[in-house]
Order: sequence, then structure tokens, then C-alpha cells
Amino acid sequence: MHAFHGIFDGEKKTGSNYELTIKVSYDEGNSRFEDIKETISYTDIFAIVKQKMKISTPLLEKVADSIIKKIRHDFSNTREISISIYKLEAPVENFEGKIGITMHKKFND
Repeated sequence: MHAFHGIFDGEKKTGSNYELTIKVSYDEGNSRFEDIKETISYTDIFAIVKQKMKISTPLLEKVADSIIKKIRHDFSNTREISISIYKLEAPVENFEGKIGITMHKKFND
């Protein structure tokens, strides 16, 4: 996914490619898993990610936090959410590879 996050001017202009990994644990209650409405649809999660990644933000931590908050808002039965966001071509001198952050939140209600 291409987005425009970062603290450097060049990142805000040209953007970077990102790789995301998201894990959502939820209380399934008495679900028999016969309808998508009894689960958390990954297409809904992807729609949230696309929406939040479009907002240019200096820090990936803020992006991750906003994605987690939106998932939790839309799916109140979530119990844990982990998200990793990796910048695939980070503008770090003499560095090759991906670099990023992971944020994990638990909900006890």
C-alpha cells in the first residue's frame, strides 16, 4: 500500500510503500459461524486500514493507534488488536530492508 507518512519533506511528497499485518481477537459469543455478520470481516478491516492510511501522518505509531481505535469502535467485541506497519523503503542512510512498528492493545470489558 502506498501512503505519505513520515517526518521528512520528501516522504510527504513522494510517499512510500507499506506492508501491514493486523491480528484481531474477538469474543465470538455463541456464534455458529454461519454468516459473515457473526465474525469480523477482513474486508471491513481493510476498508478501515485504507481510510486511515490515506491520512498523511508524521509517526506510524499514530497511524497504528488510529486504526486500532476505529476497529475497536466498529467492533466492540474485539478483545485484542495487534498491528505492524512496515515502511518498505525507509529513508535511512545505509539501510536496506523494511523497518516499522508494532502496537498491541488488549481490551478487558
